[in-house]
Amino acid sequence: AGHSPEPTIKAVHQRIGVEGGITTMMPSADAEWVAADLTRRFGLPLWSFALTATDANRWALRLGRMVTQRPKIAAFSYCYHGAVDETFVVMGPDGTTLIREGNVGQPNDINATSRAVEFNDLDSVERALAPGDVAVLITEPALTNIGIVLPEPGFLEGVRDLCTKYGTLLLIDETHTISAGPGGCTRAWNLQPDIFVIGKSIGGGIPTGAYGITQDIAERVKDHPDADLIDVGGVGGTLAGNVMSTAAMRATLGEVLTDAAFDHMITLATRFTKGVEDALTQYDVPWSIVQLGARAEYRFTRPAPRTGTESAHAEDGDLDEYLHLFMANRGVLMTPFHNMALMCPTTTAADVDLHTRLFAEAVHRLAG
Repeated sequence: AGHSPEPTIKAVHQRIGVEGGITTMMPSADAEWVAADLTRRFGLPLWSFALTATDANRWALRLGRMVTQRPKIAAFSYCYHGAVDETFVVMGPDGTTLIREGNVGQPNDINATSRAVEFNDLDSVERALAPGDVAVLITEPALTNIGIVLPEPGFLEGVRDLCTKYGTLLLIDETHTISAGPGGCTRAWNLQPDIFVIGKSIGGGIPTGAYGITQDIAERVKDHPDADLIDVGGVGGTLAGNVMSTAAMRATLGEVLTDAAFDHMITLATRFTKGVEDALTQYDVPWSIVQLGARAEYRFTRPAPRTGTESAHAEDGDLDEYLHLFMANRGVLMTPFHNMALMCPTTTAADVDLHTRLFAEAVHRLAG
C-alpha cells in the first residue's frame, strides 16, 4: 500500500476528528464492508479481526487445535508467521524439529507443540502429518522471509491433498504474499485453505489483521459450547476490530489495493527484476532474483533456492551490509534485513531505473 496512502489518511482523519470513537469495539458498517471484500478477494466466508497477523495466526491456531482436538502444528523451515512461538522451527539434517537459531524465550520443548517440514518436499509433509496428531499446517504460499522461495508445480496442491488425507487443517498466511495480486496467491493459484490470515498492508500502515475460516470450521466450533471465545479463549482483544482500524482497512482495500494498482506495481516489479537479471548476466555473478507479483528479492546463489534451508545457506551478512549501505548512500533504501523491493501504487519507473543503475554499479565494483 506504500507509506501513508492518501485515502487511508483521509479515512483515519475522518474517524478520529469527525466521527470519533477511535477505540470503539462495536460492530461497524466498515467492518461489514471489509469482511465482504475479504471474502470477495480470498473466498473464505467468515472473518474475525485482529491488530496484527501475529495475533490472527495465534488465535486461528488455537481454534484449529480446539476443533481437531489435536496438540501439534506443522510449519515449514524458515517460514515466517510473526512472533508465533510454534512456528520458529527448522528441520534438522536427520528430520528432527529444532528451534530456529536466535529465538528468544521459547516456553517449552518445541517438539511438544510443533513439527518442522521442508518447503517443496511433500515427503517431509506426509511424514509430519501421518501420525495424525497435527491440528494445523501453517504456510505461506511462497516463503518470503528467507528470500523468496516459490512453490514448485504441484507442491501446494499436494499439500492440500495431504492435509485432507490426514485430517489436518490448512492455514494459508498471505500477510506478505498478497503482493501476488488483489487476491494474493490464494486467488491467483486457486488455493483452498481452511483458514486464511492477512495483515499489515490491508490497513495501509494502521495496525490491522484478520483471519477467515470456512463454514465447516464454524460449525465445528459450535461443538464446543463450553469454550470461552470471548475472554480466555483468546480469539479477540480489547482493540481488535476497532473502528479506526476498520476505517483504514476499508479505505486501503477499496481505494489503494485495487486491480489497477496491482497491474502497475507488478509491471514495475517485472522491470525491477529484469534490471537485476541484466546486471547479473553482464558481470556473470552467481546470484539470482525471484519475483512474486509486486515483490522481488535477490539472493546470493544461483540457481534460486528451492527450500528454506537452501536459502538460509545462501545468506551473506557482509554482502547484505555492503549493498544496503551502497544503496542508502545513493538515495535508495532497501528493506533493512533483506535485499527485497516491494512496489507500491506511487512507485515510479524512475525509482526502479535508479535502483537498476546503482545495482549494476555495485555489482561491477564487486566483480572487478
